[in-house]
Amino acid sequence: MRFGVAFILALLLCRVAVAADAPTPLKPGEGAEAATGYCNACHTSDYIIMNSVFMSPAAWKSEVAKMRAAFGAQIDDGVAAKIAAYLAANYGVAAKP
Repeated sequence: MRFGVAFILALLLCRVAVAADAPTPLKPGEGAEAATGYCNACHTSDYIIMNSVFMSPAAWKSEVAKMRAAFGAQIDDGVAAKIAAYLAANYGVAAKP
């Protein structure tokens, strides 16, 4: 009986752990699908949301460029511009004076 209870608890804990690894959906908008597809290929969208509290629109543009140049993200110029514009519009904060 104890084994059965322990087994069920273990299954429940595993389910919670798997659910925690699911990426948080991005805000809807023009470019969201591209951002989700390309960015989630390497990391979850949680990184976008986590960094959104201090990233200006210019910083997002720079971040997308860095992902391409430094990390080898296979994103063409048009899609990169679309992703940067989406991130700036939906997760950018105003630049500090």
